[in-house]
Amino acid sequence: MSTADSTEPFEGDDRQYTPTRLPGWLQEVNGPDRIQPPQFTRAQLADLSPRDLLVHNDNREVWHANIGPIDTPQLIALHDALAEIVESNRQDGDKTKPAALVDAYPGLGKSTAVRDYGRKLFRKQVALRGETTPSGDRRVPVIYIALSGNTQIRGLNAAICRFYGLPTSGNADALAERAVDAVLSMKTVAIIIDDIHFLAGANSNSVRMANQLKYLANVFPVTLIYVGVGVQQRGVLREGFSGKQTELAQFGRRTTPLTLPPFQIEDDEGRQHWHTLLKTIEQKLVLAEKYPGMLARDLSDYLFARSTGHFASLMALINRSCLRAIRSGHERLDEDLMNQVKNDAAAEEARKELEAAIKAGLLTTHPTPPAERRRKSA
Repeated sequence: MSTADSTEPFEGDDRQYTPTRLPGWLQEVNGPDRIQPPQFTRAQLADLSPRDLLVHNDNREVWHANIGPIDTPQLIALHDALAEIVESNRQDGDKTKPAALVDAYPGLGKSTAVRDYGRKLFRKQVALRGETTPSGDRRVPVIYIALSGNTQIRGLNAAICRFYGLPTSGNADALAERAVDAVLSMKTVAIIIDDIHFLAGANSNSVRMANQLKYLANVFPVTLIYVGVGVQQRGVLREGFSGKQTELAQFGRRTTPLTLPPFQIEDDEGRQHWHTLLKTIEQKLVLAEKYPGMLARDLSDYLFARSTGHFASLMALINRSCLRAIRSGHERLDEDLMNQVKNDAAAEEARKELEAAIKAGLLTTHPTPPAERRRKSA
């Protein structure tokens, strides 16, 4: 049952790149799908040589750290909405294309979900139109950039140039011209701008931020997909106007707000979505003593309390717990093991209140059994 020649160096399947540079983005878009490691029993693990066991465990650790994206109802709805906006934007260059704003709480996987849509759109465009443009340039249908704190227009234009591998010298206008030339030559149709709430700083007024975003829409003949936190709360879509004056807000007319909601357990539909997610994740775990229902049945309430229904918090907890289960030889997930694992600060802060509500019977993640649903509807 050897998994590797003990005499050969083993590099593993770690993929270190940044999607904010073209080579890294191409690796994310075109990289091969990971292959799930084999599911071994304890006896089979014991039969592995020390070297092969190290290799197998390394493969499992990388695999668990990179589970997803998962086609949850929230992700599918977001992708459908983005496709409707982006793929209907076939206006000529003299017309401004409407933008999309994905505005949601942290830790819900919105950046991953939007990049996943961008990856699929990239592949679709290349499959339809070819890898090179009529002029012989590489076709780059979608690009991805992420902003940092207090980004100004020059910094944003520089980020776009940096993605394409272009020089970043010059003023904002010179950078914009350079970036537009790249957009046109490489046939870019969509630009994903992540962490848009950093544009011009967290304390800047909504008018300034909206003006900068309008500038982008006017300069770049593409669909802009903004991703951020609390952008609408800043009043950006209203551009500082209030009451009847909101009709004067151009940016709000040009931008469609979207979101990615957390999982909720207020009704059976939400609870069923949560259970489906846990079943999907469970199938992807590679632990020797994994069993059907380990997550969706035995840990459902616990995992919701530990993650507050936020996808990123859930996956961080499961990934770290799998690492502990492998390294300790426990080879399964349960409350005793997972209680030793720390999660992000926001999830840990909300944990006690949710656990108390679940323990008191005020909340449950388990869907109503079909027989009971039929009885109640009769």
